[in-house]
Amino acid sequence: MSNDIRVLVEHFLLYLRTRNFSRETTRAYKSDLGGFCDFTDKEFSGIDINRVNRLVVRKYIAFLEESSRRRSTIQRKIYAIKSFFKFLYHQKIVDSNFFGYINIPKKEKLLPSFLSETQMIELLDTVKGDSILVSRDQAMLELLYSTGIRVGELTNLNVDSLDFWTNTIRVFGKGDRERTVPIGDKALKSVYKYLQLRKSEKQYLPSEKALFLNWRGKRITSRAIRKILDKWVKLSALTKHISPHTIRHSFATHLLNAGCDLRSVQEMLGHKSLTTTQVYTHVTTTRLKNIYEKAHPRA
Repeated sequence: MSNDIRVLVEHFLLYLRTRNFSRETTRAYKSDLGGFCDFTDKEFSGIDINRVNRLVVRKYIAFLEESSRRRSTIQRKIYAIKSFFKFLYHQKIVDSNFFGYINIPKKEKLLPSFLSETQMIELLDTVKGDSILVSRDQAMLELLYSTGIRVGELTNLNVDSLDFWTNTIRVFGKGDRERTVPIGDKALKSVYKYLQLRKSEKQYLPSEKALFLNWRGKRITSRAIRKILDKWVKLSALTKHISPHTIRHSFATHLLNAGCDLRSVQEMLGHKSLTTTQVYTHVTTTRLKNIYEKAHPRA
């Protein structure tokens, strides 16, 4: 097998696809490893895989830090390279895995950004109109907030993923793990309205399985959904940056504020570890402290 880094990256990406990694995850690995390849091309005029060592990786970390990248971004990029070299080691392409000697920058602890319930309703109420595209946008945003699913999971939904009888949706998350998530009536009605309008549009073939389609009648992409959300945020009175993940954070925070137990939120979000979900308890604890300080006479 070739020792060219870019060729080996392609082999690694193919391996990820065979292991049922999501398209979003595979795309992130491709981007992060591509950045490392660009760095080695620039700094070393290309480099054989066996010449990549801990000094090269440390120099790359220094480069990222000098570029004012966030620690979470640097950590993700280095973990991508670490996974890549673990794959190469197990495939016996490299003789050793030196990542045990690399100090990976710790991720800064940032509380999730979320919208208040009032802000969330304001955003959803902004999406108004009679066209099929507006109806689609409304259904997508309602569904994101009603279920807390990831944007990549939303794009992968098919029409038969929904069960209108039980008010649930079948979702395939990270690692192709399947889970069933309840849906609120408003979101379900929005989706039903969109599907009814879709039947009358010629460009939308009845045989198309994807739930949400672009204007050409093809499955919508995560990038397109982010652009759509940006458009509606600008039309609302909200001034903060809002991403699909902000809506996911809002979903979890609002459930916990209303008394939902952590384990149930974990299952709905599709988190493998409860520790990942526990970050939202810090948000709700902060809220409770603020309420306490405002309300208690001896606070």
